[in-house]
Formats: sequence, C-alpha cells, structure tokens
Amino acid sequence: MLIIYNPTAGRRQIHRLWQVLDILAESGVGFKLVRTERPGHAAELSRLAARAGERTVVAAGGDGTIADVAAGLASAAESVGASGSMALQCKLGIIPLGTANVLAHELKLNFAPKAIAACLVFGRTQDLWPGIAESKDGSRLFIQMLGAGFDAQVVHHISAPLKRAIGRGAYVAQTLCELATYKFPRLNLKIDGEAVEASSVIVSKGRLYGGPYLLAPDARPDQPGFTVAIFHHSGQLPTLIYGAALPFHLLSQAPGVELRTATVVEISSPSPTPVQADGDSAGFLPLTVHDAPGPIAVLMEK
Repeated sequence: MLIIYNPTAGRRQIHRLWQVLDILAESGVGFKLVRTERPGHAAELSRLAARAGERTVVAAGGDGTIADVAAGLASAAESVGASGSMALQCKLGIIPLGTANVLAHELKLNFAPKAIAACLVFGRTQDLWPGIAESKDGSRLFIQMLGAGFDAQVVHHISAPLKRAIGRGAYVAQTLCELATYKFPRLNLKIDGEAVEASSVIVSKGRLYGGPYLLAPDARPDQPGFTVAIFHHSGQLPTLIYGAALPFHLLSQAPGVELRTATVVEISSPSPTPVQADGDSAGFLPLTVHDAPGPIAVLMEK
C-alpha cells in the first residue's frame, strides 16, 4: 500500500493521518508513506505505483490531492490499454485531510481513524467516474466538480495561510472580498450542443458541493455524465442568496439556478474568466468538459 500525503493540504487534520498510520502499523499492515514535493507530484507517484503493480494507492489530503492521485491511476490504466478497467488493477484509498472533503462526504466515508484504516484494508470498491476538462493548456481530471465564474474567482484568490488557519471560513471571507470588485462576465455554454448563457456554472459529478451541502440531488458519481448547475442571475444580491442557501441544501432551488444533465459541456467567455476544479485553481476559459475513458475503483466501507 502506497500512501501519498500532501503536506500543504492536510495541516489542520494531520493528527488523523498519524492515527491511521499508527493503527495500520499496529495491525501489521505494510505501507509506504510518500510526501508530495511539487504540483503534479501526486499524479506522478500514483502513476508509477500503478504501473509497478501496486494494488492500493491512498490519497491523504483534500479533494485536489485525491484528484491528482486519481489522474495518475487513470493515466496508468490508459498507458497499458486498460481504460475503464482500473478496478482490476489498482484501488484508490482516501484519508480525508482537506478543508471541505467533498468527495469523502459524497461517498459517506467515516472520518474516524479506526474506520479509515479498516476501509483501506478490508473495504469494498465502488466505481468513481471522473470528468476531464480540456483547454489550450492541456487536460485535467476532476473527481467531484468544476466551476467557472464567481466560485472560481474565490478559489483563485483565496489565501492559503488563512485557509489553513480557519478552514471553510476563509471561503466566506474571500467571497465577501470578491463581491466588491467582481464584474460577473457572461459565460457562453454549449450543453450537448445547445447554447446557453450564464453568470456562473458548476459542472458536477456528485451530489454535493463545498462540503456536505446538496447541489445536484440526482447526480451519480459512479456513472458517466454530469449535472450542470447554471446560475443565470449575477450581482451581489443573487450571490449572497446563493451563499445563504448552500448550508440549508437549498442552492438548487434558489432563484435563477437551473440543473441540466449533460455528457459534453463547452464553456467560454469574452473576458478572462477563472476555472476551479475540485477546489483548486484550474486556469481560465475556454474549455470543454467530457467523461474520462473509464471509472476508477475507490475503497468504501463494507
């Protein structure tokens, strides 16, 4: 078992990692812990491990770290011509250490160290079907969601030290800062070829967004396809309403929010508009979103 730890993503929850490692060691489970040293390192480490025949690779970090590890596993599968059959080769384990841990909430993982350790050793597997964002700068895999517009603006400018210090509160603080200056450029979408305009958009693989908060009730992370949350209204007041609706699981029902299903989503804008994927900065528009070639097997509780 290879455990890939992102030290910049898990400082507030580092005790959980050490407790899980202690339990694994006391139980006689062999593992190797590797720390990431640079952006993209987690993907490189997981790709090499999968190619070398490792049966389980564990992402210890937030959603961005999990996405990087998943990207490496998917790349290893493609390189040997096994797209769509990753479950037969290498399983993805999760030790949630991030700020939001959206995927862990999505999969209903237990955050207790004993439960995490048991899941890594004895857990069953479930398919997780990622998405791919293609832009002029290349492709990027995402596991939970991709956003363009205001939420991506917040992610691009959020202070990493503040995020480590106060967690989700940093997003609230940055949201209030961005509201004073953000211009809300219009986005041009093509959802399976149909043209739509929006203020912001979230392309979601799962039901949840921003933590344990419901956005797309009918989304299926184990199946191909996406739920597209289209935000038609722009400006300070609608954005504040969206933010207030989120913790009450009412965002999808807020005025000006429309949900659609899709297999391919094209997003562009006449102005430079930021993109975020799984809570990390992911460049700028334009881009095209489609399904990954196949699913990844993620470890779940029995």
